[in-house]
Amino acid sequence: MGDKAQTHPGAAGRARAADHPASIRNVVLVGHSGSGKTTLVEALALTAGAVNRAGRVEDGGTVSDHDDIEHRQQRSVQLSLVPVEWDGIKVNILDTPGYADFVGELRAGLRAADAALFVVSASDGVDGSTRMVWEECQAVGMPRAIVVTHLESARANFEEMTRVCAEAFGADDPDAVLPLYLPLRGPEGPDGHAPVTGLVGLLSRKLFDYSTGERKESEPGEDQLPDIETARDRLIEGIIAESEDETLMDRYLGGERVDVKTLIQDLERAVARGTFFPVLAAAPAAEGARQGLGTVELLELITGGFPTPFEHPLPGVTTIDGRTRELKACDTEGPLVAEVVKTSSDPYVGRISLVRVFSGTLRPDETVHVSGHGLTDRGHEDHDVDEKIGALSTPFGKQQRPVTHAVAGDLVSVAKLGRAETGDTLSARDDPLLMEPWRMPDPLLPLAIQAHSKADEDKLSQGLARLVAEDPTMRLEQNQDTHQVVLWCLGEAHADVALERLRSRYGVQVDVVPHKVSLRETFAVKAAGRGRHVKQSGGHGQYAICEIEVEPLPGGSGVEFVDKVVGGAVPRQFIPSVEKGVRAQAAKGVAAGYPLIDVRITLLDGKAHSVDSSDAAFQTAGALALREAAAGARIHLLEPVSEVGVLVPDDYVGPVMSDLSSRRGRVLGTEQVGSGRTLIRAEVPEFEIGRYAIDLRSLSHGTARFDRAYARHEPMPPQIAERIREQAGEAP
Repeated sequence: MGDKAQTHPGAAGRARAADHPASIRNVVLVGHSGSGKTTLVEALALTAGAVNRAGRVEDGGTVSDHDDIEHRQQRSVQLSLVPVEWDGIKVNILDTPGYADFVGELRAGLRAADAALFVVSASDGVDGSTRMVWEECQAVGMPRAIVVTHLESARANFEEMTRVCAEAFGADDPDAVLPLYLPLRGPEGPDGHAPVTGLVGLLSRKLFDYSTGERKESEPGEDQLPDIETARDRLIEGIIAESEDETLMDRYLGGERVDVKTLIQDLERAVARGTFFPVLAAAPAAEGARQGLGTVELLELITGGFPTPFEHPLPGVTTIDGRTRELKACDTEGPLVAEVVKTSSDPYVGRISLVRVFSGTLRPDETVHVSGHGLTDRGHEDHDVDEKIGALSTPFGKQQRPVTHAVAGDLVSVAKLGRAETGDTLSARDDPLLMEPWRMPDPLLPLAIQAHSKADEDKLSQGLARLVAEDPTMRLEQNQDTHQVVLWCLGEAHADVALERLRSRYGVQVDVVPHKVSLRETFAVKAAGRGRHVKQSGGHGQYAICEIEVEPLPGGSGVEFVDKVVGGAVPRQFIPSVEKGVRAQAAKGVAAGYPLIDVRITLLDGKAHSVDSSDAAFQTAGALALREAAAGARIHLLEPVSEVGVLVPDDYVGPVMSDLSSRRGRVLGTEQVGSGRTLIRAEVPEFEIGRYAIDLRSLSHGTARFDRAYARHEPMPPQIAERIREQAGEAP
């Protein structure tokens, strides 16, 4: 870990296919937008020799700082993989978006990785969403480390940021979040700012100088050494506290000198277990330099301290019919179990699937079983199909380098999986298996769309199917009540990207239209109606008369039909016709065109003709009777009400509750959830929470989340109902 051998291990360049899981490390970078994740990935690629100059990883090389905006946007909203090789170890670096709208890509990265590197900007600090991801990793025991970036900022303070990280991430044990190195600053420049030029190893007391653009190890002079002894003692005590040797602390406190090699071994084991979280510093390389500050130390931490895929617990695996299947973790000779963690479309080679292999070995041109289950509510139908995969490759920028195989623990791109979607399981054709899907955020921002033209309408269905196949955080809804096509997204940026992908990738131009809420109607009071359908126009006539009574019922009752005809006034064969007619009219609505619910319709009397009465005539009479009853009664418009649960930090409870009240919400109660968080439960009309995903994020600075579930329909306020009726064309 930088203090071990203190020699440059040599860069091996771009990673190739690994032959054994022990030579693989999978690490995901986590951090808020602008924290420097992508810049750090490129600095690591440069240090590892995968690229030959500073810049953006692209087309197998680099891109200058003037690359186009579209490329930058694509890099910021998608999960990307950059594999490099360091000291004989293949390191799969997963760069994730930092913006909250693309948390689905982050979750996919967490699923594919064995450890997480939290990237924190020295000038911006730790935001609430990053804390939440840390807690998610903590819940599953994922090993983590922290790297502080933007040290070139004039207000950057590494020591202060280390303290902030310990407070934010070390709630259970602040002494488990400690730095391994301290930055060494050079002379002050004309602006009074002293740039960071090197690092001092706390365990080795050695200087690693990056001022020449390449890491050089030396013995620092007294004037170069900051006051490190306090930090060093605390680091040693923190490492010893995590040691499996229970006698080590007593020996250390008794004055015994602990060998540095022993400390490093204990440190590596504690990091791999997820009980110690080292803090490092990093900065990109200057123009023409070979290495960025701290990148060698970071690669050594990843290869020496982060766990191998052997130590990653296998997600739950079942057979297709649901029987639990016990498998050995990361067994290259075991049954094939792999998972599609990302799906993308390439205009030249078609669909490309990024796959994490959890068991067995994947080879090109073999037939695999593709299983997808558990996401039907998001427009992903359950499916089980056999597909022959195409070539395997390892991505680097826009290039794909062919590989001959992918062993358990590795990540690989698979071509020609035409039916596979993100989250699907790949297994052997003769031994089909299914992995438990990872937790996806619920998309709660509706985007109603319609085809821009007839040509777009013909392509819309296929384009939407491909869109949701790539992104399981998006839900496609064909609303039967409003007859709208609705894409449910995570936020405005997520929606914008969806529209752009439809246009640029699939050639579908759509228009965004106002999202409609599914309203209902009901009778406020009992009413009666008479339907008379009598026509004589030559030939066979039409004759049907019926009298009905309508009365309101409690919510959730639906539409009841009761026959109370006596004396055969309406012949028995036509009573179902009356029911069919009133139910058809109820479905169309009686006031503003919304379905009628929660009423009892009673057929009391009627008249028939021996020749001219018919099924159609009594259907029409039934509908007329219901419309007449509505014309003389007070009709309530019913709006859907959702039960909402908002999980929010305690600091924002007051503003969130006030905001819910302003949305006509009724707060049902609150409860403490963990330390410093409150769950607010409320009932809110759906009219008021169409954009709540956006508004809540702004109100809580990205630290709150919510869920919603339909509760019931209930009468809306008269002034709002009146406005709705006016919009529907009915006079107030």
